Amino acid sequence: MKDFTTPNLPQTKELLEKKQCEEPALEEKECNTEKNIEKLGVMSLPKPDNEIFTLTIIGQIEGHMVLPPQNKTTKYEHVIPQLVAVEQNPNIEGALILLNTVGGDVEAGLAIAEMINTLSKPTVSLVLGGGHSIGVVISCGCDYSLIAETATMTIHPIRLTGLVVGVSQVFEYLDKMQERIIDFVVNHSRITREKFKELMFNTGQLGRDIGTVLVGHEAVDIGLIDEVGGLSRAVLKLKEMISEHKKGGS
Repeated sequence: MKDFTTPNLPQTKELLEKKQCEEPALEEKECNTEKNIEKLGVMSLPKPDNEIFTLTIIGQIEGHMVLPPQNKTTKYEHVIPQLVAVEQNPNIEGALILLNTVGGDVEAGLAIAEMINTLSKPTVSLVLGGGHSIGVVISCGCDYSLIAETATMTIHPIRLTGLVVGVSQVFEYLDKMQERIIDFVVNHSRITREKFKELMFNTGQLGRDIGTVLVGHEAVDIGLIDEVGGLSRAVLKLKEMISEHKKGGS
């Protein structure tokens, strides 16, 4: 006579756990991808043929202060290790920087821009949607810059939020920081210092603030960005630069 008793539950649990451990490696990769998205905000995508690394700078650039959880942010402590890895990895031949940012922490943005600018490998930036405030500096930090036809860039002086001690040393420091921004942009684009400062302190365009909003071709016409173009053009340009870089190194 057959035994129809209920199977031993602990033994059934062990079998289920063993089966889960023996699932294909694909699920493990998917799990790792989800962890990467959760921790760094980036996905581990399949490696392209020519090893182009893509870095996205979106939302608000978070620096020394932690922003509220509902804010979409790019954390500079996540970006910097990725740029170090790009420099050290011999399989990566170039970097594509995609920007859609409202700006953010000035010193964090300058740090990212300096690191991108000092990479030994070709870099191309593409402004999509918007590359405002310190995003202007980051886009200029690449070897070549593009902007989508409908994308915008806002140039304005350094803004302050919260309580500020009103002493001369504070304002002197802010003035020096602003000069650092101006110097970087002027040294890494075709715009003149006079023109950039004129756009920065323009009082006639923004109703409640000072500064200037540039759209697509306007950013190119004044020499701030190299070219109007989209994703395909940015990738093609980067591939051309990688090819030239290889020839120069051989």
